[in-house]
Amino acid sequence: MKILFGKSKSLHLFAVSGLALSATLVAGAANAHDDHCQAVATSVADAGFSDSVTVTCDTNHATLTSDTYPDHDMMTGISGTNEQVPVPADYAAPIILTPTLDGTPLTRDAALGVAVNGVPIYDYTGGGEMAQADLAHHQARHDTLQTGQLDVCGGHAGRGDDYHYHVAPTCMIDQMANAGDDAIIGWAFDGFPIYGMNNPDGSPIADGDLDVCNGQPDDVFGYRYHTTADAPYIVQCLMGAVPDFDRLPRVRPLTAAAGGGVDAGRPPQGGVENLVFTQSDDGSRSMDYVFHGEEYYIRYAPSQTDGCYDYVTKTVTNGGQLFTGELCRE
Repeated sequence: MKILFGKSKSLHLFAVSGLALSATLVAGAANAHDDHCQAVATSVADAGFSDSVTVTCDTNHATLTSDTYPDHDMMTGISGTNEQVPVPADYAAPIILTPTLDGTPLTRDAALGVAVNGVPIYDYTGGGEMAQADLAHHQARHDTLQTGQLDVCGGHAGRGDDYHYHVAPTCMIDQMANAGDDAIIGWAFDGFPIYGMNNPDGSPIADGDLDVCNGQPDDVFGYRYHTTADAPYIVQCLMGAVPDFDRLPRVRPLTAAAGGGVDAGRPPQGGVENLVFTQSDDGSRSMDYVFHGEEYYIRYAPSQTDGCYDYVTKTVTNGGQLFTGELCRE
């Protein structure tokens, strides 16, 4: 049986069998929440993102499906650019319906969860997967916020040209219809919710209350994560069990329509200036910036092929050479 919560301002329930689904949360020995599927769907609907995010539930997971492309400003304020731009990507984020605290932190060089607007949430670093020993120490050299890699909304485009957050998604939070300390802003893949800077009752989080993954016990769900002003800023590891951890979703990079990928090259060192990302109603996008006094850009528009885009670029990575071609999502 499957439950579908559709893309509309109101919740719709569709059962494809006569059986009723109930998801019992297990956190330690306590059953903390009776219907986890409904909780996930309600968090998306109450935030006002049902038009862009679909929630479906089966026996094991609530899956948030989106295109990872938020309806807010992107890329503004970035200086440490990797010369990649946000491109819509089909994304299905599975949230475990029976969360269980494991006590062994799980790290990953990819998303650890998803915001209620369907945008993936990563840890704060940009230097590959953190080792267990790294979790207890601030990885300043790889801190995406301190090294200027993030926009004013807390995100950027990664190696898959997919937009995602590395710190608190401030622009999304400002858009939420239910914005407040008690609003769930996202879900970790282990099934536990993510809240903002304060406890859900509005009280401040005391020093030492959050564990190494930026989480603490919760009376409703058994456990919850938080955003913080200081590193690690947001979820940096998963404290719950994830049986299919190695199969969690990743966004594949764009590839040339004629075959093969794009040369990684060497992105600008020391930062760029005046980076601006503009979007047009016809689907075309442009990221323009200045490096050492010279103008560079990445521009694309949907091509005639579904899932493909016509690119025109001049980047530091490719030595300032003009590139034109069609790139596609596999």
